[in-house]
Order: sequence, then C-alpha cells, then structure tokens
Amino acid sequence: MIRFLSPWWLLLVLPVLATAGAYVWTQLRGKVAGVRFSNVDLLTRLVPKTPGWRRHLTATAFLLVLLAMATGMAKPSVDVKVPLERATIMLAIDVSLSMKATDVTPNRIVAAQQAAKLFVKELPANYNLGLVAFAKTAEVKVSPGKDRGVVLAAIDALQLQESTAIGEAIFTCLDAIASVPADGASGAPPARIVLMSDGYTTYGRPNAQAAAAAKKARVPVSTIAFGTLDGTVELSGQQVSVPVDRDALQKVATQTDGRYYEAASSDALKSAYADLGSSVGYHTESQEVTQWYAGLALLCGFAAAAMSLMWAPRLP
Repeated sequence: MIRFLSPWWLLLVLPVLATAGAYVWTQLRGKVAGVRFSNVDLLTRLVPKTPGWRRHLTATAFLLVLLAMATGMAKPSVDVKVPLERATIMLAIDVSLSMKATDVTPNRIVAAQQAAKLFVKELPANYNLGLVAFAKTAEVKVSPGKDRGVVLAAIDALQLQESTAIGEAIFTCLDAIASVPADGASGAPPARIVLMSDGYTTYGRPNAQAAAAAKKARVPVSTIAFGTLDGTVELSGQQVSVPVDRDALQKVATQTDGRYYEAASSDALKSAYADLGSSVGYHTESQEVTQWYAGLALLCGFAAAAMSLMWAPRLP
C-alpha cells in the first residue's frame, strides 16, 4: 500500500487537475468555433491536416509527467518487511571491589574489560548484544541490540562497587533476553549468557537458583574466571585476601550446559556462542519510493516528446 510521508505536497495535484480541465475546455471550445464556418469544404482546405485523436496522447503524456512529479514531492513510500536476527548474547561483568586485585595483569577488572571488548568486536554483527554490570545488585547497562559502539562505551565506563551478586546477574540477563521483541517469530530467541567474574557470591539470590532458572529457559551460561588463589585488595587500609572461586563459576556453567574458562582467549570467547543457532523475525518499516515516480515522469516525458515530434513535428 502506498503511503505519503509528506502528504501536504499532494496539494500540487490540484494545479495539474486544473491544467487538465483547461485542456479539455479549450478542445471543446475549438470544436464549437470550427462549426461556425459555413463552407466546410473551404475549412478543410484552409486548415492543415492534424493527427486527430492522436494529438490528445501527447497532452495526456505531458499531464502524466506533471502528475508523477507532483505526487513524487509528497514522498510516496511502501511498507516492507525487513528480516531481523533475534539470537541474543548477554555479557555480564563483575564490578565488585575484589575485581581490582592485581593478581591478573594489570588487574582483574581491566583484564575483564579488555576481554569483553575483544568479545564485542568479534561477535557477528547480526546477533543482538546486551551488557549487565553486577556488584551488590545487577543492572542492565545496554539492552539487547545490534549497536556495538554503545556496548564498548559502556564497558569503558564501568565503576567498581561493593559486594557480588552472580545470581542476580543471571536473573537480570534472563529478563533482558525475554524483552527481545518476537517480530513475528515464535518462541523465545536463542540466547547465551557470558559471565565474567572472580566468583564469590556475597549478596542476592544464590547461584544455584539462578542456574536452575537459566536451565529452565534453555539459556546456557558460559563463565570466565578472572583471578588466582593469591589475589588481594586493599580495603580500609588493610590487605584482604580475595581468591578466585573457580568451583562456583564452573558449577554454574555445568548446571546450565554452558562452558567454563580460566582464560579469556579469542577461541574461548567464540566457543561461547558457536552453537547459538538462529531465529529470524521481521520488522515492518517504510521505504521511500520517490524514484518510482521520478522514473514514471521521465518515461512519460520521453513519450510525450516522441509523439509530438512524430505528429507536430515539435516538442510539446
């Protein structure tokens, strides 16, 4: 169905219709004037032979040129269905204070940020990507979408806070995945969660409860451990031991059919979404078709010129 993005320009059709009416009126008026001659034979000798009804074709083609140009000014558009990939990856990054431990060069949080940005840059462009940061609570920093620039900027802007809530991070990721529009497709989108942390949950719902929810939703959680058993951070002027909890992270991955890694290599990151699958929905958007009307005007203009040269012979 044709719609017009600037419908007020359709007022230009009125002068075109007025021109068409004037043409009809002049043709009828000419016929009336012609019959006033009493000697019809003399009239046929005085007036050169014309192309008859064919002369109206030239005028019609010219009027179509004006009509196509006038309607083209209104920006005609049609609705088209654009396929959209619904597969979704949620990236969850631990921003608890223990992530500033320097047992990973230069420290855990910077290493996680670097790995996260590598992940973003290598992720296929057709996948949706969202970002969750978690400490005492979990917050969606970037909702699932295809704009990688906003995710990279959000990763650089992460700030450390107190406590760690891995379970809450998983629940928040699941909610974000559920918010991905259906776009005409059936069922939930295929999804994965990639969680980067040093592992110790100190706040919120337990890991096991979150893992069970992810398992039920068929969303594997791949975990990447950052840190060693010797990690320490300075809190209130004292050095506090913050060893990485590899067992906790590995258990989350195992319970959800995800993968566990201790090093965020390029191959490890890719394997986190290697079997993601695909789900294509469709989004309807307006596509301007002004060029159709410009092409029609051009075609009618050439036709008018050709007919005029054949039968006049002159350009209209």
